[in-house]
Amino acid sequence: TKYSDAAGATILDEDGAARPILMGSYGIGVGRNMAAVVENHHDDKGIVWPMALAPYEVVITVVKVDDEATMTAAEGLYADLGEAGIDVLIDDRAERPGVKFNDAELIGIPLRITVGPRGLADGMVELTVRATGETEPIALEAAVQTVVERVWAAR
Repeated sequence: TKYSDAAGATILDEDGAARPILMGSYGIGVGRNMAAVVENHHDDKGIVWPMALAPYEVVITVVKVDDEATMTAAEGLYADLGEAGIDVLIDDRAERPGVKFNDAELIGIPLRITVGPRGLADGMVELTVRATGETEPIALEAAVQTVVERVWAAR
């Protein structure tokens, strides 16, 4: 009667006395659902979240955080993607790029945009798909539209 008492749910017995309803709860719960998703969507590098369930849809990995132009470009992408309704995380830690890439793969964010001074010199960033590992260069000015289209196609 734990749940019926809490809800004040009663019935009248044959004598007209109010009695709590006997009921059970078999809720599957969010934690169990997420564990089931991870069990079915992972590889040797970590979680591979489906776009519709990912806590973040995109991670922006900043290769050189002490480079002002790189940080400005990354922060601009972060703001623009957020305004477009995309759940985005920016990795601006002072870590080596490989550490950041491994962490992004481990937590399974579906798309990664890599922003670094070499690519920016040509007006480019890299877009990597977590599920396939495929990486492609895209123009910085087209990055937001490209990501929005991919996210909406996968939602």
